[in-house]
Amino acid sequence: MKFALLIYGDEQAMAHATPEQNQAVSDAYEAFTRSIVDSGNFLDGDPFQPTSSATTVQVRDDATQATAGPAVTTQPQLIAYYRVKADSHDQAVQMASRIPGARYGSVEVRPILEFD
Repeated sequence: MKFALLIYGDEQAMAHATPEQNQAVSDAYEAFTRSIVDSGNFLDGDPFQPTSSATTVQVRDDATQATAGPAVTTQPQLIAYYRVKADSHDQAVQMASRIPGARYGSVEVRPILEFD
């Protein structure tokens, strides 16, 4: 089974973190990522640029509209993701609980629909 582990956090708080705080978070993510790579569960994952860099695209009546900003404004913001494979939903939840962002934000575990 494949899962998306969607990491939500506060972009404003992250922007005001000290260099030492940023390094500690970076180190914690590196250790977590290494652990799921080594276990064979990692498929891919990356952080996102800030929501201010997003562009939302819609097509209505064959006309394309591109609007600056995210499609949905949330508090906290979607800041990163991992795509993992797991033997069960419980295993995916256990992995999500080890993501550093779960300590100060939240992690949504979303099963990925797989087509044959």
